[in-house]
Amino acid sequence: MRILMLGINYWPEDTGIAVFNTGRCEFLAAQGHDVTMCTGFPYYPVWRLASAYRGRVFAREARHGVEILRSYVYVPQRVTSVARVLHEASFIASATLRAIGTERPDVLLTVSPPLGLAATAGLLSRAWGIPYVFHVPDLQPDAALDLGMLPAGRFTQLLYGVERLAYRNAALVSTLTEAMQERIVAKGIAREKVVRFPDWADPAFFDVPRPGGAARFRETYGIGDRFLVVHAGNMGVKQGLDVVLDAAHLSRDRPEILYLLVGDGAMRRPLELRARRMGLTNVQFLPLQPRDVFLDMLAATDVGLVTQQDVVADVVFPSKVLTWFAAGRCVLAAVRATSEVARVVRAAGAGGVVQPGSPRALVDAIVAVRADGATRRTMAKNARAYAREHWSRERILPAMAEALIRVGGGKRAGGGDQPAVSGATGRVAVGALTATRTPMATTSTATTTASAPNT
Repeated sequence: MRILMLGINYWPEDTGIAVFNTGRCEFLAAQGHDVTMCTGFPYYPVWRLASAYRGRVFAREARHGVEILRSYVYVPQRVTSVARVLHEASFIASATLRAIGTERPDVLLTVSPPLGLAATAGLLSRAWGIPYVFHVPDLQPDAALDLGMLPAGRFTQLLYGVERLAYRNAALVSTLTEAMQERIVAKGIAREKVVRFPDWADPAFFDVPRPGGAARFRETYGIGDRFLVVHAGNMGVKQGLDVVLDAAHLSRDRPEILYLLVGDGAMRRPLELRARRMGLTNVQFLPLQPRDVFLDMLAATDVGLVTQQDVVADVVFPSKVLTWFAAGRCVLAAVRATSEVARVVRAAGAGGVVQPGSPRALVDAIVAVRADGATRRTMAKNARAYAREHWSRERILPAMAEALIRVGGGKRAGGGDQPAVSGATGRVAVGALTATRTPMATTSTATTTASAPNT
């Protein structure tokens, strides 16, 4: 089957949506499908165009069986709401031109954000007479409005109009979690049309800790035996990371606790400046780490943090949750109590949930889990067990492939028409994306990571 995927983020970007776009494409290619990825030049999460791509409009690459067609994307120096709109518009325009010149695929998989790629998907779908699947790991209009990044008005009405057309014209709408699925259904989309293509946990995280890794990381960064509380991933508006700095200020009389913020994003610089102004000696910032160092950092972590602004709730599901769980770390989630993140942490018995934006609640929870090592170790064990059961790549990716085959008319690798579900490969229930007895091909993963998408 010939598959064309559209998405702004891809390898060598090593956080967030790019990791999963790359993983899906490479898995499909490893299964024998003809896969082309139309994407932008690498820029995320540092919001700086990689030097190798500066001054270019288009580029063609190949990696692990995937043809990669890159096109221009405007990368603003300062990420404002207006700049982000221009950023996304530039990619939508260039990606449309790039995709039009490709060979007609059997199915189109489009990843939002940017939401405006729905227009490209609709155009190509009609021109080629093919179906498209619209994958939504981030409910972008809801997030922008809830976070105050865009005011209510004609522009947001336009965004919601684009969203409705994208959902209604798609053969399938996919998202990450049941809560996000329900939110899309509540927008008037038929339940049987909305499915889940979940993210998955990197298999290497299940092997944490590696021998000597924790000690190596602690020695390198002078951490010693301090209790290490870590945020890893994107530092954007959604995360509400000011609560970590405020918690560090409240616990400044506890030098045994160290807060480590690892990654990059639009809010990193403001957070560093604020930490400096506050004189916080119990907070350290690190950039994205090479993969081996990142694995050592996971081993050294005592508590993994997941923070969200209260208004975010179920418009995203941070991939850092999968990272902490698979690595067997106790998790503290400063999120809305009714959110999917809170539900998962409680269901797994993997840690605690505290009020978002409350530094006192966060400090109290950190002090409590530090004092009870036995409970913390049980939570860590529970987290890994939950990740193995729910976020196994060997289960998730074959089910996704089966759903695409079904939408594409039953064409399997090599172009042959076969039933979308057969006894030889097991069964697939598209609504829940449950697959059995489907062989898993070896795929590559990004060479470095600090987890978490635009979340």
